[in-house]
Amino acid sequence: MMNDSDPHPSCASVVDRGTVYLVGGGPGDPGLLTLRAKECLEQADFVLYDQLVSPRVLDFIAPAAERLCVRELPGTHPERWPHIHRMLIEAALLGKRVVRLKGGDPFIFGRGGEETEALREANVRYEIVPGITAALAAGAYLEVPLTHRSCASALAIITGHENPAKGHTHLDWEALAKFPGTLAIYMGIARLPLIAAELIKFGKDPDTPSIIVHKASTGEQLSVQGTLTNLEDRRRENGIDTPALVLIGPAVALRPAISWFEQRPLLRQWVVVTRPQEQGAPMMRRIEQLGGVPFHLPAVEIREPIDWTPVDRAIEQMRNRHYQWLVFTSVNGVKSFFGRLFHLGRDVRDLGGLSLAAIGPATAQALREYHLHADVIPDEYRSEKLVEELRDRVRGQRVLLARADRGRELLHDQLAEVAEVEQVAVYSQIDAIDTKSEIFDHLRRGEINFVTLTSSNIAKAILRSFDETINGRIHRGDIKLVSISPVTSGVIREMGYPVAVEAREYTTEGMIDALVRFAEEQMGTGERQAG
Repeated sequence: MMNDSDPHPSCASVVDRGTVYLVGGGPGDPGLLTLRAKECLEQADFVLYDQLVSPRVLDFIAPAAERLCVRELPGTHPERWPHIHRMLIEAALLGKRVVRLKGGDPFIFGRGGEETEALREANVRYEIVPGITAALAAGAYLEVPLTHRSCASALAIITGHENPAKGHTHLDWEALAKFPGTLAIYMGIARLPLIAAELIKFGKDPDTPSIIVHKASTGEQLSVQGTLTNLEDRRRENGIDTPALVLIGPAVALRPAISWFEQRPLLRQWVVVTRPQEQGAPMMRRIEQLGGVPFHLPAVEIREPIDWTPVDRAIEQMRNRHYQWLVFTSVNGVKSFFGRLFHLGRDVRDLGGLSLAAIGPATAQALREYHLHADVIPDEYRSEKLVEELRDRVRGQRVLLARADRGRELLHDQLAEVAEVEQVAVYSQIDAIDTKSEIFDHLRRGEINFVTLTSSNIAKAILRSFDETINGRIHRGDIKLVSISPVTSGVIREMGYPVAVEAREYTTEGMIDALVRFAEEQMGTGERQAG
């Protein structure tokens, strides 16, 4: 919604400069972010976000954008709001595309009203992008119908933490005790005993079904059910703390013993993904969909080779039909090779007459994105099997291997026994572990359940970065290492570490399948569900 003075948005820009976007970041699951919110984050110049916004939602922010958490502003919580208003206004007047990112919805206990008032007074353009609020997410992910024809004809959204400066309450507890539906109480943990006492005092049945849920819609979701009388005791017994939401009403009793989300096999399992940024994102999303909590710790960074000359020479020879085979051993190799080909003003016609080989389905899919079909894909996705598939086919021919600047030499060495083989580094891998990342603190405290290792290079880089505390937790089994293949497992063991899980199919999807099987064997569904 734009204020009345706004012109119509430009057709040339989805997000206009000099505009503040009050964006709802949703309840935590990044899959619940709206398409409009995603557009705003991707095109923002400056993002000012609340502390409780999901870190995974922040992944949608453009890399070049400035970002700032409100907790970094001076003063106590109430003292920060003038600074927030000033920063939004100043950034917009400088012509920036500004996103004010909030958890849930901006207009449900998000101070969106105060911020739009300040923007109107400063004559700054704004747009409001609604988000899924916590009550709706809690109802869906717990399978508590917030309204139901038989017992809940209304939904009340209530704050359990009013502005103390008001000096009085706007909440009519007598009316709420008689409310014909579900009460959804935000920010009510600290005052839960008082809230329950007030409702009971005004006639609410002490045995009214009630439930409290921590971080609804995320892999950290934890819930406990009880009655209005014993909910606080049950909360303490199960260690549920903020942020949490309380649902009170007869509809809570309609909840199944275990909701659809609480049946997810990786619920509350913390998993470190070590692949580079672009490749890591789909893996993290898959872990989330299975109920896990992913953390990204890229072990290597993909860069252009220091010298393109060997690649350019090979491309020129390829045009002259010098090679009969072009072999790719990774998705990165495919993307880097074709990126260089197109940079030189060439196109896929230069590959005419070449046979193509890919080490696995992901690499073959990368080729299909350029409308090319791999002639050879081994049924096991490793160099040994690719050699077996290629040895007789390439005998006496010229083969070009497009690969990284480091890695196993097995493919080159064994094919060179039967063919003329040249290899070129189409991309460079460098160790890129941030040892100051808070993930290392989680690892030292034993809060991480699994670390995934998707290649030998990644395994070496990650394991070299672990200190003695983390080493000890791995050997005790607090932290379990997940390997993509026997080759990677061999490297892990050579470095003195145990392998807890090994993929049967040597892909990231096969790795996740193995992780799920392991989690299901180790942990029954009942252990994941409190209450």
